[in-house]
Amino acid sequence: MTRAGTPPMGWNSWDCYGTSVTEEEVLANAAFMARHLLPSGWDTVVVDIQWYEPGARAGGYNDGAELELDPYGRQLPAPNRFPSAASGPGFKPLADRIHGLGLKFGLHIMRGIPRQAVRDALPIEGTNATADQVADTSSVCEWNTDNFGLDHGHPGAQAYYDSQLRLFASWGVDFIKADDMLGPYFAEEIAAYRRAIDRSGRDMVLSLSPGRALSLAHLEHLRTNADMWRVSDDLWDSWEDVEAQFARMARWAPHQRPGSWADADMLPVGRIALRAERGPARLTRLTPDEQRTMLSLWCISRSPLMLGCDLPSSPPETLDLLTNRDVLDVLAASRNNRELLRDGHLVLWTAESTTTEDRFAAVFNTGMVGLARTLPLADLGLPGPGSWTAREAWSGAGARLTGLYGAPALAVDPPAHGVQFFRFSRTRG
Repeated sequence: MTRAGTPPMGWNSWDCYGTSVTEEEVLANAAFMARHLLPSGWDTVVVDIQWYEPGARAGGYNDGAELELDPYGRQLPAPNRFPSAASGPGFKPLADRIHGLGLKFGLHIMRGIPRQAVRDALPIEGTNATADQVADTSSVCEWNTDNFGLDHGHPGAQAYYDSQLRLFASWGVDFIKADDMLGPYFAEEIAAYRRAIDRSGRDMVLSLSPGRALSLAHLEHLRTNADMWRVSDDLWDSWEDVEAQFARMARWAPHQRPGSWADADMLPVGRIALRAERGPARLTRLTPDEQRTMLSLWCISRSPLMLGCDLPSSPPETLDLLTNRDVLDVLAASRNNRELLRDGHLVLWTAESTTTEDRFAAVFNTGMVGLARTLPLADLGLPGPGSWTAREAWSGAGARLTGLYGAPALAVDPPAHGVQFFRFSRTRG
């Protein structure tokens, strides 16, 4: 079975809690997801960065902090934030509770080996090597001081990753977000991490970050080693961040396939930033139209979907946004997803269902004022024979099918920064 046969869908703690999420908060969001979102396909809960940092705080990192490590230099959950991890079981109790809800459990990890393990020359499990011997101290992350990279000329480097993934597998981890992998592109680290997962005895989806200026030149290596990969830096709740993803996903969408997904980053909807990196606690600054645009673009380009909000305290309209069946259907089962037209502020994407004869068209307006157009159905790639009916997914209304120069056409009027998302079904005479 292909890992991540469809784009993964879930929740990640970063946008709301930054480095400081607690077990109670993770479980509250997991329970909400299981109750309200699992029937729509949302099934993964991911604990983001520094779950091993007892003093983690909102708004940044504590350089040189003492991390929670085991005797082999592997990260352990900080028990003051994850009390079920006290006395050594790691994330297994939390993972068991999340699995009991019918969900999958994921965690974030930084590239390399903790500097603390290098400082203390901790042994690498199952080898005669120590952390200081396998580290590449010249290879550092520019925004976080937890780790050094690994020297993959030393066999102990692979052994460290192997031991780390054995530990994660014993906890029941299903999903790993491996960070500081793509900017610059650390090919040896990525391949070593893939080998470690394959040797762990457990299927785990591998997601790579952060994606800055990621090139298609890496496509085959990414497909060989990862299940999903970011194509941008962190995206937040600004229209500028969302708009920038149109060009990126137009480039990557033709290459999406089961088990290999280009990732447009998290969805900052609902209530975010309760204790996060950027800005005060707030409801998303994206307007309702901008949120529908974001979700429509992510789905029709088949990007993975990871929520960044606190689900229990988000408004009801957030739940409505995340359970739209037509929009989620194009994410789960479609092909030939592509940007078909860009004309000023009008951007048109189309796709074909893989389970029915249905077709999809998303008509975006990236401008500041509304626009109205009439688009011939032939330009939407709708073939004959027969005719088509359509509905607009966000309003639930029937589409305005009309004529243009004697040919059937679709009348559209997406609002500023908005979208109309159409599902076409064939009718035969």
